[in-house]
Amino acid sequence: MAERRVLVSWIGHADLLAMGDDLGDEGKDLLALARVTGKYGEKPGPLKTAVLSGMFDQIHLLSNYPELVHKPFAAWLGGKPTIHPVELIDPTDYLKVYEAADGVLRRVAASLKPPTGRDLCILLSPGTPAMAVVWVLLGASRYPATFYQTFRGAVREARMPTDLFEGIVPDLIRDRDLAFQALAASSPRDVQGFEDILGESPAIRVAVGRARRAALRDVPVLLLGESGSGKEMFATAIHKASPRRTGPFRAVNCAAIPRELLEGELFGHAKGGFTGADRDKPGLFQEADGGTLLLDEVGECDPLLQAKLLRVLQPPADKGPCHRVFRPVGGTKDLTSDVRVVAATNRDLQKEIKAGRFREDLFYRLAVITVSLPPLRDRREDVPLLAGQFLEKINGEFRQQDRSYRPKRMAASALAYVKRHPWPGNVRQLYNAILQAAVMTDGEVIERRDLAAAVGNLAGGRSADALDCPLGDGFDVEEHVNDIRRHYLRRAMEQARGNKSQAARLLGMKHYQTLDGQLERLGVKWSAGEAE
Repeated sequence: MAERRVLVSWIGHADLLAMGDDLGDEGKDLLALARVTGKYGEKPGPLKTAVLSGMFDQIHLLSNYPELVHKPFAAWLGGKPTIHPVELIDPTDYLKVYEAADGVLRRVAASLKPPTGRDLCILLSPGTPAMAVVWVLLGASRYPATFYQTFRGAVREARMPTDLFEGIVPDLIRDRDLAFQALAASSPRDVQGFEDILGESPAIRVAVGRARRAALRDVPVLLLGESGSGKEMFATAIHKASPRRTGPFRAVNCAAIPRELLEGELFGHAKGGFTGADRDKPGLFQEADGGTLLLDEVGECDPLLQAKLLRVLQPPADKGPCHRVFRPVGGTKDLTSDVRVVAATNRDLQKEIKAGRFREDLFYRLAVITVSLPPLRDRREDVPLLAGQFLEKINGEFRQQDRSYRPKRMAASALAYVKRHPWPGNVRQLYNAILQAAVMTDGEVIERRDLAAAVGNLAGGRSADALDCPLGDGFDVEEHVNDIRRHYLRRAMEQARGNKSQAARLLGMKHYQTLDGQLERLGVKWSAGEAE
C-alpha cells in the first residue's frame, strides 16, 4: 500500500494575512471582522506553501480564530482541509495549547493506525512558539510524527537532534509549565499509586504527572484545589507512589480541630502536661515516622500553630529533608521522627499572606513542590466516567447490604445532565448526588429529574451557575427550566409541610390546582415532614 501523509497544523496569523492580501478588499473586510490585523510577510504563507507542494494527502488544521474565516480560508487554501475550531484565548498559554493539540491529535492519530500505511506529519511553522514547542513534545512522544517547516517557498523536513529531550528541552520547561509534566504520562490508572484517581482528561493527567514526579523525592508537597477536588486522594496516591509506601500514612484536618487540641494531635502530649493528661500520648508526627503526614486545610491554622509548624518543618543542617524535631505538649525533651509532609488547602495562600493571615516563610517550607488539582468543570470529559464508576461502587455496596437490591442505571438524560452541570462541589458533590439519587429513586433507572432533585437538596438552593451552564453537548433549555421549576416547587412544598394551598401562595400562584398540575407533570417529590 502506498504511503499517505496526513498533515496537522495550526492556522497561523501569517496564513490569514496572506489570504486577505490575495482576496483584495473582500479579504481585508473579512479579516477586519475577525479582528486579524497586520501586514503579510513572505507569500503565499506556510500553509499555502505546504499545500502547493503536493506532499500531503489529508490536512487537519486547528484554529482559534472566529469561525467566519474558516470557510473562505479553506476555499482559498485548497487541499480540502478539515478545520478543528478550538477555544484558545491566549495562544502563549502552554497548558491550553497542549489540551487543544492533544485533543485533535488523539482523534487524528486514531484514524491512522496500521495497516492504513499513513504517516502523521506536523507543520511547525504556523502559530506561536508555544504551539511549536507543544507540537515537538507531542510528536516526539505520544503521537510519533514527522516534522516539517517552510522556508522561502519550500517545504522541508525538520530533523530533531537525538539528545533534544535529554538536554535543551528539560532546561527550557523545568518548573515553568505544568503541561509538560503529562505529555508522555500514562493514564492515571496505569501509574503505580494513582490507580484510584479516575479520569483521562489532559487536566487530570497534568496533575498526576506532576504528583508522580513529586512522589519520588523526599520533599514537601502542597496540594492546591477547590473543596471536593480530591486533595486527600492525591496525598494518599503520592504516599503509595513514593519510596515510603511501606510506612504509615496519617492525615489530620487542621480546620476540624481547635488549636489547643490540634497542637497535641500533631506533637503529642506528656503525662501531666495539662489537666486530664493521665498518660503520654504520641502525636501524628511520631505515629507517621518513616511515612507521610497530610496536613489537610493547612490554611486554617492560626498564627501560633503556624510558628510551631515552621520550626518542625525546618530540619537541622546536618540531617535529611524529612528529619523532624518537635516537643510534645507539656514535655521537657525534644523528640525526632522521619516524616514526609504533604499539605493541602482550598485557600489562596498568596492572598492570605498579603492579608497577614498566613506566614510567608511557612508557605515556602510547605510549597517546595506545588500540585494544582483541576475543578470538575475543567475536566468535563471525565464526568461520565466518574459517574459510572461511582454508581457501580454504590450498587456493589448496596447489594452487599441487601441481597434483594436491584442495581440502578442512569438514563441517557441523566448522563447528559451530569456532564453539563457545573458541579461547584466537584467530585465530592457528584458522588453525593449519585448516592442520593440511587437511594431515593424507586425504579431501576435514574432519570434526569432524580439527579436534579439530588443536586437541589445538596446545594440548598440554586447556585448562580444555573444561568451559566455550558450550551450544547446534550443541553436542553426546556428541561433545564423544568429543573429550576422542580427545585422551587419542592422547596415550597417542604416549607409548607405538604399544604398545597400554602405552597401555591409561596410561589405566587392564584390557585392550588395550578400547583397540583405542575407537581404531577414534572414528577416532583418532596419530604412533607421537613421544612427547608
